[in-house]
Formats: sequence, structure tokens, C-alpha cells
Amino acid sequence: MKGLGTIINVLAVLAGGGIGLVVRGGMKQRYQDIMMQALGMATIFVGIVGALQGMLTVEDGSLGSQGTLLLVLSLTIGGLAGEFLNIEEKLEQFGEWLKRKVHAEQNARFVEAFVTTSLVVCVGAMAIVGALEDGLSGDASMLIIKSALDFAIVIVFASTLGVGSLFSAIPIAIWEGGITLAATLIAPFLSDALITDLSAVGSVLIFGVGVNLLFDRKIRVDNLLPALLGPVVYHILL
Repeated sequence: MKGLGTIINVLAVLAGGGIGLVVRGGMKQRYQDIMMQALGMATIFVGIVGALQGMLTVEDGSLGSQGTLLLVLSLTIGGLAGEFLNIEEKLEQFGEWLKRKVHAEQNARFVEAFVTTSLVVCVGAMAIVGALEDGLSGDASMLIIKSALDFAIVIVFASTLGVGSLFSAIPIAIWEGGITLAATLIAPFLSDALITDLSAVGSVLIFGVGVNLLFDRKIRVDNLLPALLGPVVYHILL
């Protein structure tokens, strides 16, 4: 059944978030801190590996790279577009709206939990490729594997950042569900090269999320999201 992968992914996030909230009640702050540091390191590593998989080449025993200019242009132009649209502010406003709707005004980290968790579970190769496979052939296997990973990730986020992490299920449903529904329409434009370039850009964004988690920096990853359109435009036009 097409769309099954998205449904499973949403349920996994909700289940992981629920467990994280239960664990959070009995966890000392120092344990929460070390879990957040561990998750930041892991997220950085996942981002680096994903980007290198898409960009490194081996020819005659020598390492090379591909797609570097496309990556730079996608991030630069996408960042400018994101700043113009102010995606970060809109996501935070949506998070604030959710906070009011669920009467969590006293939770100071609700919006941070929602935005950060949403970026980690939505931006990446598995979300894009898995949703495409689900829409094109009904093969939900990659999204099911991703669901298992997200289940563990959201347990950590919910246990450290709080209830806002559960609501990342909403952007997952919209993002992955939208890609699955659109897959049949965009199938003629898909190629292995496009998917590789999309994965590389998405992995760099994941790296940015990891830096924010580990070093408490503020890379505006939200405003860099339009960079994902760079490979799509490039491969359609050329």
C-alpha cells in the first residue's frame, strides 16, 4: 500500500516521543546533557557520511569529488531564498501556535524541541529516497528502517527537550506524504544523479543540525531548506 511508510514513520515518532517523556521524568540533568551531546556527535557524523557518499569519487585509485559547485550554489542561493521567506520564523510561529493549542505555554523549550526534531527526522536521504520508493513502487522498506532510527532518535530528543518533539510527526506526515503523492508526477524527471545530489545537500543540512546540537550554535538550517530545490532545478534544466 502506497503511503504505508509515512504512516509507520509517524507512529514511530509518536511512540518514541511518548517513551522519551516517560523516561525524562526520572532522568537527572547531567544524563540529559550527555545524551544531547551524544546525539549531536552522531548527527554530525551521519551528515558527513551522507555528504561524502554523494560527492566522493574513486578513479584509478585516486579520490576525487563531484557536485561541489552545485552544492555551493544550492546552499548559497537556497540560503538567500530562505532568508527572504524567513522560513525559520514561520516554523517557530507554527511551533508557538502548537504550544498554545496543547496548553504547553510553561514549556520554554517546546518550540526548540519541535523545530530541531523536525529538521533531524525530515531532512535527509532516507526521507527523500524512501518516500519516492514508496510512491513509485509501493516499497516502504527504507521508510520502515528510517522509522526504527527515528524511534530511537525521538526518544532521546523527547527525554532532553520535551513534548515538542512529538509534534515533529506533523512535518513528517506532510513532507514524506507529499513526496509519496507527488512521486508519480515527478517520476519522468527522476534520475540516480538527482537523488545523489539531493542526498548530498540534505546531508550537509543534517550536519548543520548536529553542530547546533553539540556546540549550541545557531546555524539557521531552517532558512537553508530551499537548498534542496537546487539539484531539482539543475537536473530539470540541464
